[in-house]
Amino acid sequence: MPIIGRFIVPHPPLIIPDIGRGEETKIQDTIDAYNTVAKKIQELHPDTIIISSPHSTMYSDYFHISPGNKAKGDLGRFRAKQVSFDVRYNESLRNKIISACEKQNIRCGTLGEKDPNLDHGTMIPLYFVNQYYQDFNLIRISPSGMTPLEHYQLGKTIRDTIASDLRVVWIASGDLSHKLKEDGPYGLAAEGLEFDKTLCEIIRSTEFNHLFDLDSNVCYKAAECGLGSICMMVGTLDGYGVDSTLLSYQNTFGVGYMVAMFNQTEELEDRRFLDVESRKRQRQIDQVRMLEDEYVSLARKSLEYYLSHHQQMRIPNDLSLELLQNKAGVFVSLHKNGNLRGCVGTISATSDSIAEEIIQNAISAGTKDYRFQAVRINELSQIDYSVDVLMPSEPITSKDKLDVKRYGLIVRHKYKSGLLLPNIDGVESVEEQIRIAKRKAGISEDEPFTMERFEVIRHH
Repeated sequence: MPIIGRFIVPHPPLIIPDIGRGEETKIQDTIDAYNTVAKKIQELHPDTIIISSPHSTMYSDYFHISPGNKAKGDLGRFRAKQVSFDVRYNESLRNKIISACEKQNIRCGTLGEKDPNLDHGTMIPLYFVNQYYQDFNLIRISPSGMTPLEHYQLGKTIRDTIASDLRVVWIASGDLSHKLKEDGPYGLAAEGLEFDKTLCEIIRSTEFNHLFDLDSNVCYKAAECGLGSICMMVGTLDGYGVDSTLLSYQNTFGVGYMVAMFNQTEELEDRRFLDVESRKRQRQIDQVRMLEDEYVSLARKSLEYYLSHHQQMRIPNDLSLELLQNKAGVFVSLHKNGNLRGCVGTISATSDSIAEEIIQNAISAGTKDYRFQAVRINELSQIDYSVDVLMPSEPITSKDKLDVKRYGLIVRHKYKSGLLLPNIDGVESVEEQIRIAKRKAGISEDEPFTMERFEVIRHH
C-alpha cells in the first residue's frame, strides 16, 4: 500500500494568521481540522507528498506536473511575503508517472509550465504540514478541463505506478462552491448549495461513482475549483473499501471549505468504479452507433478513416441525393464522456456537396480545433458525433428576434465574425448567447455589431 494517506483540504489564504489578521478565527473548525490532517501526516511519515492544486499551471486537455528538481514560493500576493516555502520535487516518481500515463494514453507531462513558483493552492496545505513535518519530497500536479472520470482514471494510474517501497500521501487541495452567500465575494447561486451538499454526501458515503454523474452545468454555475483535484485523489482508491471521515465543512465567507481524510481497507470487486463506468459508457456509445443516421455515420467514418490512413476518404457511393447534391454550411461536433472534444464548421457551403462538407469538417474537428489536442486513434471508440446543417441566415436588428433553443447567431463587425449554434448546453439566455458569440469574434464591448440568426437541422 504505497499511498498511505489521502486528504481533502481547502486553500483560503486568510486561514494564515499573517493574512487573516484575526478573520481566520471565523473558520476555526477548518483550522482545527487542518491541524488534525497535518498531525496525521506527521504520524504517517511519508517520503513524498502529492498535492493536486487547481491554481498551478492548468490546461483544458492536459494534466500538468511541475518540472525541475525544486521550487519556491511565498504569499506576497496576499501581503505576506514573509510566509515562504522551499520544496524538493521527486523527479524519479514524476518520470514514472508520465511514462505510465503515456502507456494509458493519458495526456500528462511537464510541458508548458507558466509559472515555476508555488501557487497558493499548494502553499496553504504546506503551511500546516510544515508545522509538524518537513522531511519529504513533493509532486505538484494540476487538474484539467477534462471530465471527473478522466481525473479518476489518472489517479488510479498514478496509484498503480508507485513502487511498494515508497510512502506517499496525497493532498487534494481545492475549495468547493464559491457562490454560497449573497454577501459573499462571488454572490449566491442555488447550484452552489446543491453542489456542496451533493459532494459532501459523496465523500461521507464513499460512493465515488456518483462523481461521474455530476451535472457539469451545476458544477460550472457553482464556481467550484476542487472537483478535479478530489477526483484524482479518490481515483487512487478504486477497487478498495474506504473509511471516510469528513472532519469539517464551513461556508462562513460564502465559499465551501471541506476537510476530509480517508483510510484504505480491503480490496473489493464491487468498488472497481472505473471499469463499471467505462463499460457503461461504451454500451451507450454502441447504442448511439446503432441509431446514427447517414450524416453522423459519415462524420464518424471520415475521422476514423483519416486517423487510420492519414488521408481523406472518398465520398461513398451509397449516400442519399440530399447529401450528394445539396450544398450547405455544416458544423461537426465531437464529444467524449459528455465533454466537447472538438467542433469545426462552415457558415456557408465551401464544397460541392453536404457530404464533402461533412468529411472535411469532421477531420478538422478532430485534428484542427485549436482548443484541443488532436484526437488520437485510441480515443475513437469513446467519441460521439453530431452534425448541424445550417439553413440560410437572415439579418435581425433586435435580440427579441432570437431564441437560444431555436436559432443560432452570427455577429459581425467589419472583418470579424463569430458564430454560436443553437441549443447549446449551458447557454440559457439571449444575452449570454450574444456575449459568447462576440467573444468568439473578438468584438469588444464598445464596438458596434450586426446580427444574423439561422436555424439548423441537427443530426446526432
